[in-house]
Amino acid sequence: MKFLNSSSARILTLVLLLQAGAYYALASRAERVPDVAPLTTFPTFIGGWQTVKEIAVEKEVQDVLKADDTLSRQYASLTDGQLYLFLAYFRTQRKGQSPHSPKNCLPGSGWEQVEDAKISIDVPGRNVPILINKYVVAHGEDKSLTLYWYQSHGRVIASEFSAKFWLVADAIRYHRSDTSLVRVSIPVRDNNIAAATQTGVAFVKSLFPEIEKQLPM
Repeated sequence: MKFLNSSSARILTLVLLLQAGAYYALASRAERVPDVAPLTTFPTFIGGWQTVKEIAVEKEVQDVLKADDTLSRQYASLTDGQLYLFLAYFRTQRKGQSPHSPKNCLPGSGWEQVEDAKISIDVPGRNVPILINKYVVAHGEDKSLTLYWYQSHGRVIASEFSAKFWLVADAIRYHRSDTSLVRVSIPVRDNNIAAATQTGVAFVKSLFPEIEKQLPM
């Protein structure tokens, strides 16, 4: 009974209502699915970063994720080391497929949460900063920083709950449910999370204009 009166229960109820609203909005009318270039066409050079490895997404991961297109790459810079970019594009969420939060995936792989926050980044072409997730995990002595967000129709969304809200709103207004997950992972060297954050932020600033070119508005 205490759980039913808790804020967690109220949030869960709202999420379920939003999911039900999205299902009704998508099922009751034809959906508009935009044409998008394959993610393999995404630039291999971004600012001072160059692709050094294309990483195959395992079939088990693809089966769980159910994305229509994915990209997994390792980029390197002469001054800032290496990092990893992962993109997942969903043409529709009509059948229940949707981006999986790294907060759910990483702990299941043996990583433990160290920090969970949101940060603002000034990016080219935007009058106001974008708000994205900063998530730090540890596995023994190793640490990794992940910066990620959901991108739908030019909109940057950090919160999973907000992503559900906009899914319903866009399904009703535009008959669309396409969305994307953008994830940048940076190894933390010498336990210096601040330096890894600085590297990630610099990469996101260079990355963002290319993301807006690639993904549908």
